[in-house]
Amino acid sequence: MAEPGSRSSATGLEPATHPPSVDEWAFVDLHCHTSASFDSLAAPARVAAVAAHRGLTHLAITDHDTINGALEAQAVAPDGLTVIVGQEVRTTEGDLIGTFLTRAVPRDLSPAEAIAAIREQGGLVGIPHPFDRLRGSLGAALERLGDLAARVDWIEAWNARLVFGDGNARAAALAHDSGVPAVSVSDAHTTLEIGVASTALSLAAGDPGTTAGLLAGLAAEPRLMTGRASIYVRAVTPVAKVIQRVRGRGR
Repeated sequence: MAEPGSRSSATGLEPATHPPSVDEWAFVDLHCHTSASFDSLAAPARVAAVAAHRGLTHLAITDHDTINGALEAQAVAPDGLTVIVGQEVRTTEGDLIGTFLTRAVPRDLSPAEAIAAIREQGGLVGIPHPFDRLRGSLGAALERLGDLAARVDWIEAWNARLVFGDGNARAAALAHDSGVPAVSVSDAHTTLEIGVASTALSLAAGDPGTTAGLLAGLAAEPRLMTGRASIYVRAVTPVAKVIQRVRGRGR
């Protein structure tokens, strides 16, 4: 795990001041997938074990359309790792992230309906990869949807899976202009990607394993740890989709 304070200029964010001690920081990844998703083969228990080994303290498992993988990982998470139950929710306009969920959010709701369903559970909401043209992203609809960006709790200013184009820089600008905290995430679909990007939050603000603590940490100048796994790792995803489809787990 890299030291907090490392930010890529590609995000458009200024470098953070190096914190005095890593013991004062939580290392949080708010977007990660397991084999409960249609496009991953990473077993939930293995994801949790690797996350702990690589220094993450908090991991939101956000599988597509289900919370089952997150619940499985949460039940076997090693000491020192808090698994947050989340979901990548497919809306009619693009994807949203819901966290601190107790039940899965139905797909194909409008963004406003999906946010309401997450809030009803006491959950928090993030916008993943808003300007990634290769995935289900909300970017194209944000202007039409008015104040949607300002209604969420964070925006992914750095998504480690976004390789081409200026999507991360545009996302960072959106977070800044909307007054919404920016985060850095791995969006890992394989264990090789776990820990390549994360967000360092001050533990003085509270425990990010709770909704109040996470919100307070995001409000207290989070440090974005920006990195990427090898581009070749992404070649696993199409293979995973085929295998999952054969298993009857396709989308």
